[in-house]
Amino acid sequence: TTTLRMIAGFEMPTAGDILIQGQSMVQVPPNKRPTNTVFQNYALFGHMTVAENIAFGLKLQKRSRSEISDRVQQSLKLVKMEPFANRFPTQLSGGQQQRVALARALVNRPTVVLLDEPLGALDLKLRKEMQVELSTLHRNLGITFVMVTHDQEEALSLSDRIAVMHDGKVEQIGTPAEIYERPKTPFVADFIGDTNLFRGKIEGAHPSMLWVRTESGLKLMVQPPDAGMTSGWVILSVRPEKIQVSLTPVEEGNCIEGRLEDVMYLGTHVHYVVRLQSGDRMTVRQPNVMSVPSSDTPIYLVWGAADCLALPEA
Repeated sequence: TTTLRMIAGFEMPTAGDILIQGQSMVQVPPNKRPTNTVFQNYALFGHMTVAENIAFGLKLQKRSRSEISDRVQQSLKLVKMEPFANRFPTQLSGGQQQRVALARALVNRPTVVLLDEPLGALDLKLRKEMQVELSTLHRNLGITFVMVTHDQEEALSLSDRIAVMHDGKVEQIGTPAEIYERPKTPFVADFIGDTNLFRGKIEGAHPSMLWVRTESGLKLMVQPPDAGMTSGWVILSVRPEKIQVSLTPVEEGNCIEGRLEDVMYLGTHVHYVVRLQSGDRMTVRQPNVMSVPSSDTPIYLVWGAADCLALPEA
């Protein structure tokens, strides 16, 4: 949110610069910047109807009455609020108010739209629909969106680039695939999606593989980090969907015996919690195609070295 406020001009950076289309914005007042903000708390005018709220910025720009009417109708259609054009904000639900705030920001066609968790108040079905609408709008109009979200799925599905921030610092910037598949730090691996993390010490190294013994005694084959680390302590990350469940031991890759401790049925997928013989717990996500073994049945978790990342310990 602080980053968004600096881009909008409501906060001044203590160092660095803010560039929009190559132009510095540091000395430009908020009302002169080509940005519009969708606030978390909606910030709608209570004495104006939905249509008047959306039209407010266009009236300040002294647009013609016909243009204002057309663009307001387009924005209402975009956020599926046409039937509510003449209602006041107090007559709307929180999700409806957020859609009006979004329409008001988009109607001016700014260079940059700043979104502070804009879909947080929407129910799941509408949130999915709005994600598609936002993505389509971005593609059709070429407007840059800078969005704050704590919803990892939302970040992955909507973004061209993601910046993961922690304690006021950027941990990693990259495409959704890079952030998810090749996290640079344990925090990024744990924050974006689910993962199994282990702390271990490198006991052997090969250009394409490391052998790591975890604190609980597991000996695992691991893909080395980009930095080429060959000794010392590392944090291992294994995504739940990379792990296969077998009822018999497997010779290749990593194969660890355990017992099923918990099962969560998620429709298309099943989420398993498995306790290993070492005492560690691992989460596994599998398509809903196999029968669930009993808690007394030995099962084996199998994954390849390429599916286990070794990350430098912070």
